[in-house]
Amino acid sequence: AVARGAKSALLIGDMPFMSYQVSVEEATRNAGRFLQQGGMDAVKLEGGRERAEAIRSITSAGIPVMGHIGLTPQSVNQLGGFRAQGKTAMTAKKLVEDALTLEEAGCFSIVLESVPARLAELISQKLSIPTIGIGAGAGCDGQVLVTHDILGLFDRFTPKFVKKYADFHHEMQKAFADYIEDVETKRFPAQEHTVEMDDKEWELLLQEVG
Repeated sequence: AVARGAKSALLIGDMPFMSYQVSVEEATRNAGRFLQQGGMDAVKLEGGRERAEAIRSITSAGIPVMGHIGLTPQSVNQLGGFRAQGKTAMTAKKLVEDALTLEEAGCFSIVLESVPARLAELISQKLSIPTIGIGAGAGCDGQVLVTHDILGLFDRFTPKFVKKYADFHHEMQKAFADYIEDVETKRFPAQEHTVEMDDKEWELLLQEVG
């Protein structure tokens, strides 16, 4: 549906968990399905140097790949939860090395999620490909946020790096509550919301069905 509606955007398919971790061959095959069946222009997968072989295979097949390091939601249990990454010198060094490895493997861009701003800026300076930050400061080449967070559709938890530009959660709650009340009190549907039938046709119908 997105592919049918988007006319000029670069469409990147976020490869699901276990669609690229099992084997290089399976990763390449599934990436191809994203383009052939999903209408995507590229794919994104999470992980550092451990994904290099799969990335090389996918890009060798002519499929552009975006990398994703730092907080990687698909492996959040291994990371100890939704926590910022790269806050120590050693873990930060690993992220720098992972970023360079992903670039060498063929990534055209890398997402940096929930890492210290100066680390993200350092990585961005060391790479020749664009970085896209989410919770990674202003030093990245581009920025991304989840649509639900931008619109304020979820109010139970808001990550520190999110800026809400609307409060649709409460607006939607109010809209549904108003709708339910109107239905229960018979205010909806009103006459202006219904389809009318010509009186003569109605009389003919009554003659036919009694």
